Amino acid sequence: MPSSPEHRIAALVLAAGGSRRLGRPKQLLPYGNGVLLDAVLGTARVAGFAQIVLALGGAAEAVRRAVDTSGCDVVDNQAFADGCSSSIAAAIPALHPQTEAVVLLLGDQPGVTPATVHTLLAARGDAPLAVCQYDDGVGHPFAFHRSLFPLLARLHGDKAVWKLLEQRAADVVEVAIPGPIPLDVDTEDDYRQLLAALRSMR
Repeated sequence: MPSSPEHRIAALVLAAGGSRRLGRPKQLLPYGNGVLLDAVLGTARVAGFAQIVLALGGAAEAVRRAVDTSGCDVVDNQAFADGCSSSIAAAIPALHPQTEAVVLLLGDQPGVTPATVHTLLAARGDAPLAVCQYDDGVGHPFAFHRSLFPLLARLHGDKAVWKLLEQRAADVVEVAIPGPIPLDVDTEDDYRQLLAALRSMR
């Protein structure tokens, strides 16, 4: 991904969830040589974003103590119980004024790779919205042009981003990414599947 100032792309890492279904902070689940959120932030760093905005909420203090957030602009989302759109709304004001686009990364989806990010951005062109079209459906990461930042800042509810994609379907570019949608973690079973997938890659 170009790193010159005229190509200012930011990552927005959504890691504010309260982990209600899991019952413990999923951001801090052991994964690889660290925890889930370490892996996602590692991807964001390797991808070469001009800025990484990290939205925290549930277990924010524990996350700050356990996770290396260096190089990130950390935003505290006090309304995290309202869903991931509240984290997007909290993070948008923290973006550098020159930011041309933002890529949403889920803090509990460590299977997204820097290569996926690069492919998404390379194929996005000038489209207002770009999503990953995996073998089994559409999934994160998503990319949004700066023209949509005001809309993102006004989203409400847990599925609001998906509703925005439906409303602006004509503007969405679907970028083919080989393989299944990377696993994210909501339950203990999800976590077990994620660890099994990690072991199978070794």
